[in-house]
Amino acid sequence: MPRTIAAALTPLRDGGASLDDEALHPYLEFLRDAGIEAALLLGTTGEGILLSFPERKRAISNAIGGPLPVLAHCGAQSTADTAALAAHAAEQGAEAVAVIAPPYFRLDEDALLAHFAEAARACAPLPFYVYELEAASGYAIPVSVVERLRETVDNVAGMKVSDSPFAKVAPYMLDGLDVFVGAEALIGEALSAGAAGAVSGLASAFPEVVVDAVRSGDSTAAGELRAVVERFPRHAALKAVVAARGVPLREDVRRPLRGLTDDERRELLASIPAAQTA
Repeated sequence: MPRTIAAALTPLRDGGASLDDEALHPYLEFLRDAGIEAALLLGTTGEGILLSFPERKRAISNAIGGPLPVLAHCGAQSTADTAALAAHAAEQGAEAVAVIAPPYFRLDEDALLAHFAEAARACAPLPFYVYELEAASGYAIPVSVVERLRETVDNVAGMKVSDSPFAKVAPYMLDGLDVFVGAEALIGEALSAGAAGAVSGLASAFPEVVVDAVRSGDSTAAGELRAVVERFPRHAALKAVVAARGVPLREDVRRPLRGLTDDERRELLASIPAAQTA
């Protein structure tokens, strides 16, 4: 059966300056109770790249053993930090590790292969997922790097591919690789092509919508709802929706991300059907 994984938000407080440890488990319970099967922590939706190394270690440790299995996003700017986070996730008992291609420098194939291989070895034998998001990294991971990585290490289990349209996802649909799609509007098409499920940022606030899309193969509603959210500062908008649904999660985001204005918050909540904020 295809799997629905939420790309989880990271609860923050003090204007985004501090982790909100007390909100984490109630938030993960909210996701679990809506049918989410696991949480990807500290990814794009989780503001992971903006958190310090100690904060990321702490967030991983606090979540593991909680309401949901944890896939830890350990991608960082340097290989050393990436591998250290991956090792920490494995030591703490994460279900799997995911790593995005480092942003800023456009790495060639050999550099990318070495980076991913060191991270995968650091968490072995834990399953390792390559996280492809060209919009965040600034470049796409060549399919040949994924193929070479599978020949280099033994624990490559799959990929999270958050690119769009599906023509950018299709080349990564390799035999024996569990590929999870990130763009909610593509869930139906991806499942028809053999995807293993979705790792969804929208599911961080609207878990039941994405669960239904994965179960039914009809991602129309999920795609439309994602388009509504994208009209606003996304991280703060998702947190505002979760708070409106009664979860003790603040809207606080880590700068340079910004929060919602009062007008934006009113418009956001008015734009979402009441059934999806209940």
